[in-house]
Amino acid sequence: MKIAIFTDTFHPDINGVARTLNQFTNYLDDHNICYKVFAPISPIDDYVSDQIRHFKSYPFFLYPECRLAFPNIFKMKAELQNFSPDIIHVATPFNIGMCGVYLSRKLNIPLVGSYHTDFNYYLKFYHLTFLSSILWKYMKWFHKPFEKLFVPSHETLTQLNRHGFRNLEIWPGGVDCQLFHPFYDKNKARDRHGITKKYLLTYVGRVAPEKDVNTLLAIAKKLPSHINEQIQWCVVGDGPLKEELQKNAPSNMMFTGFLTGEALAELYAASDLFVFPSPTETFGNVVIEALASGTPVIGANSGGVKNIVKPGVTGYLCEPGNVEEFIKRIILLLEQNELRTQLGIEGRSYALTQDWDQIFTRLLSQYSDLVEEPAKKKYA
Repeated sequence: MKIAIFTDTFHPDINGVARTLNQFTNYLDDHNICYKVFAPISPIDDYVSDQIRHFKSYPFFLYPECRLAFPNIFKMKAELQNFSPDIIHVATPFNIGMCGVYLSRKLNIPLVGSYHTDFNYYLKFYHLTFLSSILWKYMKWFHKPFEKLFVPSHETLTQLNRHGFRNLEIWPGGVDCQLFHPFYDKNKARDRHGITKKYLLTYVGRVAPEKDVNTLLAIAKKLPSHINEQIQWCVVGDGPLKEELQKNAPSNMMFTGFLTGEALAELYAASDLFVFPSPTETFGNVVIEALASGTPVIGANSGGVKNIVKPGVTGYLCEPGNVEEFIKRIILLLEQNELRTQLGIEGRSYALTQDWDQIFTRLLSQYSDLVEEPAKKKYA
């Protein structure tokens, strides 16, 4: 099988879409499956590959990690014809994604897509809710031609069903449990970052309005002083609110910028709790990474996170934006060591069931069904 992937963000961009697609292409490489990625060039990437076709681009204001590219559609068509894929997978609803939809029709190639980002929820945090109806009309129109639209969680599937989307299938996220695990030397990560406090509480993600980092800041400031003096907060990531957050952060909150690979995995494993107030996740890659690392999660009861965290088993879910509820759960787990340890064990056990190879094997099986369907009809 030959697969063409059209996406407006790709490795080494640091976001859920890019990371999921990178895992997918790594799987395809390992199984000698032919693919070609059409994606914007990343400002932080100088990697050249015959399997990736890059285009000049500019950042999209609502989500700078997704970039608006302006490819020559005729050259793109010629390149796609030369590659001759069996199926096209569109991962984003911007310019590159639009090209994928257009070319699937033009060249009569089966089309599937994946829905990764709840842009409608983002509007709330950018004071643009008046655009909600327009956005939903566009998203429904854009995804209408897809023979399958893969979504990362039951919560997202329910939401899209409610808005009249069709041909929906669950494509859950997985986690690399060989990279993310609880068996790192915790003192190594603590020493690297100069952490001397008894407890380490971590947030990983974009430092941006849609992640509700203001709630994170409020939690850190309102914890009782006798608890707070024992805590080191660590914010991993970057984004438009980082400078403002740093300016207003308490003295026990540190900022590392982006971390990847073992440096990130070690910090997860060294953390006592993972605190994640974002209500906009369609899945929650960082949440399952924390669980794989044996770290209990206290997250917002919203989006895909509520499908990953099992309250009282792998962590707790709080009403989005409810600072007092987050504080209550943090205090509970810091004061009950045995409960915190048990939640970490259960989180790791759950993560071990979310194997990328099984997830991608099932996806390829669904691809094959679509590719073979016209032949079945022809000879029926």
